[in-house]
Amino acid sequence: MRPIAGAALAAAMLLAAAAPAQTLRIGLREDPDVLDPTLARTYVGRIVFASLCDKLFDIDEQLRIVPQLATGHEWSADSKVLTIRLRPGVRFHDGEAMDAEAVKLSLDRHLTLQGSFRRSEINVVQSVVVVDPLTVRLELAVPFAPLIAQLTDRAGMVMSPKALREAGAQFGSRPVCAGPFRFVERVAQDRIVLERFEGYWDRANVHVERVVFQPIQDTTVLLANLQAGQLDLVERVNPTDGAAIRRDRRLRLVGGDELGYNGITINVGNGERAKTPLGQSAKVREALELSIDREVINQVVYAGEFVASAQWVPPGSPFFLKDLQMPARDIARARRLLAEAGTPNPVVNLMIPNNPDLRQVGEVIQSMARESGFDVRLQATEFASALQAAARGDFEAFLVGWSGRSDPDGNIYSFATCKGGQNDGRYCDAEVDRLLDEARAVPDAAARIAIYRKVAALYLERDRGRIYLWHRKNLFAHAARLQGLRLVPDGLIRPQGIRLQ
Repeated sequence: MRPIAGAALAAAMLLAAAAPAQTLRIGLREDPDVLDPTLARTYVGRIVFASLCDKLFDIDEQLRIVPQLATGHEWSADSKVLTIRLRPGVRFHDGEAMDAEAVKLSLDRHLTLQGSFRRSEINVVQSVVVVDPLTVRLELAVPFAPLIAQLTDRAGMVMSPKALREAGAQFGSRPVCAGPFRFVERVAQDRIVLERFEGYWDRANVHVERVVFQPIQDTTVLLANLQAGQLDLVERVNPTDGAAIRRDRRLRLVGGDELGYNGITINVGNGERAKTPLGQSAKVREALELSIDREVINQVVYAGEFVASAQWVPPGSPFFLKDLQMPARDIARARRLLAEAGTPNPVVNLMIPNNPDLRQVGEVIQSMARESGFDVRLQATEFASALQAAARGDFEAFLVGWSGRSDPDGNIYSFATCKGGQNDGRYCDAEVDRLLDEARAVPDAAARIAIYRKVAALYLERDRGRIYLWHRKNLFAHAARLQGLRLVPDGLIRPQGIRLQ
C-alpha cells in the first residue's frame, strides 16, 4: 500500500479508537468546501449539511416534496406569491428561535451576498415579507414552478441570525443552523465532527450521539477503512468494488439511480483561458465529443453499472428528452471538423478531480481523443481546489459531476444561463436564457419538456456548451450493524432514523 494510504488508514484507526460507541463514522470521497449554505457548492458538503442544517422542505424516496422547517404552503391565484407556514418551537443550535425573521434573513442573504451560489436558483424572488412570527411570504417577479423544489436544498436552509451577525464572512467556519446535529470542529482534509443537538425538534428520531465525516480520496483506502471497521458508511462506492462488498457478510451494498450527471464543462468565455481552439470553436468541441465513446467509459471504469447519456437529466426523469440522440463515436468526422476549424492537433488541458476512477476516466478520454488528433493533458486537482479554479476561469475543460435536483431547472439553469451562479465556462446565449426563464414560469410538464428540447438544440447540438457523459448510481456501502439508512435519489445521507446495533 502506498504511504499516503497507510497514513490515512492509521489516522482512521486512531480516530475510531477515540470515538464513543454511538458515533456514526462516514467516509466521504472528497473534503467539502465551505460549510456555508449560501456559498457552498460540493456534493459532499450537501451530505454534511443534511446532518447540520434543516431546510424549509425536503424530498422523500419517491421525490415527493415534504415539509421540514415548514409545515405547509399556499400559492396565490396568479402563482406569484408563495406563503409558507413555519414549524413552531424550533431552535437553532445557539438556542435562538427559528422564526420568520430568520427565514427572511437567510433568503435575503442567498439573494444578495457576494459570491452566492443560491442567487440564480431563486432569483425570481423579489421580496421576502414577514407576515407573523410563523408565516413568511415570498413575492415573485414571475411565476416560478421549481421554487419549492429549490427550497428542498441549500436555498431552503435557515441560518441563525445571531451567528450570522457575530461570524460575518466567517460563518462557514462555525455554522449554526437548526438541524439534528451541531458543529463541533473541522480539521481540513481529515475530519468534520458534529454532535447531537438535544434541542432538535425531531430529537426522538435521532439515535446516534456524534457524526464524524472523514474525507478519503483514495477509494481503495476508503473501502479498506470500511472493511476494517473504522468506518460505518461510505458514499459513492466504485461499482467495481461491488462484488467484494457483497462477499463480505459484515457489509451491505445498497443504492439506486441518481438525479444528476457527470460531464465536461468547457471554458468558452471565462477569462484568458477560454481563448483556445476548444473554447472558441463549436466545431472543435463537437470533434472532442465525437472522439468519446460514453459506453466504453461506463464499461471500462464503472463495470457497466452507470448510464451513458448526453443530457442533464437521467432516463428515469419525466423530463428526459427521449428524442435527443447520444452522438456515436465518429473519428473520421471528428478529424474533418478539426481540419475545417484549422486546428488538426489541438491541445486540451483537462482538469479532473484527483480520485482514482476519475483519473481513469481522464486517461480513457485522453486515449480516445488522441485518435482524432487531440493532445489531451490531464491535470489532477483536489476537488475543492478544482471548483475554485473553475469559478475564477483557471481551466480549459473540467471533468465534473452534479448530484442533481428533483426539478430539471436545478440541473440546467445555474449552469447554462449567462449569469448562472455555477456557469464556470461562462456560456452565454440570449435565446437560451429566454427559454430557460420561460420553462421556469410554466407549470405544465409537457410544455416545459418542449421548451427544454429547444434549449438542447441550441446549448448542446449547436453550441456544445457542455459535454454530458453519464449518470451515476448512488452506491453506498455500510456495516451490517447500521440500520435505518433511507435511499433518496438525491444521494444525501439523512441521519434521522439511523441506528448502530
